[in-house]
Amino acid sequence: MTVRQVVFGFGAHSGFEDGPELLRRVERADADGLDLFSLSDHPYLGARLDAYASLGFLLGRTRHIAGFANVTNLPTRPAPMLARTVTTLSALSGGRVVLGMGAGGLWDRIADMGVPKLSPGEAVEAFEEAIVLIKKLSGGGPPVTHQGRHYRVRELETTPVAAPPVWTGSNGPKSLAATGRVADGWIPGHAADWLSERYRTSRPVIDEAAASVGRDPSEIRTVYNLPGRITERPLAATRDGEGRWIGGSAEQWVEELTGAVLEHDASGFVLFSPGGGAQDVDALARWGGEIVPAVREALAKERG
Repeated sequence: MTVRQVVFGFGAHSGFEDGPELLRRVERADADGLDLFSLSDHPYLGARLDAYASLGFLLGRTRHIAGFANVTNLPTRPAPMLARTVTTLSALSGGRVVLGMGAGGLWDRIADMGVPKLSPGEAVEAFEEAIVLIKKLSGGGPPVTHQGRHYRVRELETTPVAAPPVWTGSNGPKSLAATGRVADGWIPGHAADWLSERYRTSRPVIDEAAASVGRDPSEIRTVYNLPGRITERPLAATRDGEGRWIGGSAEQWVEELTGAVLEHDASGFVLFSPGGGAQDVDALARWGGEIVPAVREALAKERG
């Protein structure tokens, strides 16, 4: 059986007071061999660290781990400038960047920053157009002229570096279809997992849209934001009454994640604290030092 590369990371919602501890956690994750870290992007919250300034700093202090905004607040970061930002980060870090993209939520707060408020339909149009434009502006080639509904550039030089992989946080049918047409990965919203109704009803929309434009749906990753506790002893139930994963012992995590890859084609997991905020140091150490290596070993056995 062929098993695709599976990525493992951790996520944080970091305020200014968390900066030093965030650096220590990312350096620890890098040393433990985790694949990526993610930061939330809510620029209208003054107490939060800016996602892209933080990514640049943290990538400069690490050697192997990749970083991404989970997901980029697109309305406040226009596509042509975002293309310059992510390709620069990719060039300086040796390709250790993923571009997380969203159509925008909390529009009242976004509008407080002086950004024109878009309807849901307009936001999805801008989201898909932005992904297309960012890819056009990356990877060399002739200058780009683009006259779209939401973005217009004229004879704009491209960067010599390819755009990073684009993973979206799509939820609605229109944005899911856009993911299928133009993106490289999908992060199910509301921390939905592989057994959720959201996954079962949403992933086919992505696959159908991908096939409609001649893409192989299997090339679009599903990467899960996964909050949950890592306990010393096994839990009698690892899911709550609504079927949502809540965690368990290291052995229970290994069994669950291995099954998610082999039976449900999961291709990545980003661990979050079940209560939000900074990741617990001990939990992160067990994730990177115990659970992830065991899942990788189990998957390697499947490769033969």
